[in-house]
Amino acid sequence: MRPTIEAMAEGDVEAIAGLRLAAFFEGTDRTLDEDMAGLRGLIAGDGSEAAFVARDRGRPIGSCLLVRSEISSPHDFSPWLAGLIVEDGYRGSGVGTALVRTVEAHAVSAGIGKLYLYTWQARGFYEALGWTAVETFEQDGAPMLLMSREL
Repeated sequence: MRPTIEAMAEGDVEAIAGLRLAAFFEGTDRTLDEDMAGLRGLIAGDGSEAAFVARDRGRPIGSCLLVRSEISSPHDFSPWLAGLIVEDGYRGSGVGTALVRTVEAHAVSAGIGKLYLYTWQARGFYEALGWTAVETFEQDGAPMLLMSREL
């Protein structure tokens, strides 16, 4: 069965926050409750931001966000594709690509012409999807890459 991509719902929040915490916030003081509150804010917001989830047989296995601002951003750009996460067992199967394309399509439907993202390790993945490197910089002692995509 092929995973489905849909708008995130309340029932997805805890599982996705758990994936996000392990992938993005390990070693920080961010808590599961804080991440869950942030996701709930996105799904209950005014529609200018969005959260999407990939599900396999109803179980959340990945997520990607469209946000106005990025956490601790040294750049004053907006909006951002953020928080792409796919469970290990589903990586390389097209789930990440489907999530990114869903966020891009949502952005186009909202009249957005350009998106930004931060990455380092996944730069090849994003380049293959048409994203362009804008600037390499250092953040918290680690290399980081700002990328953009015209929609």
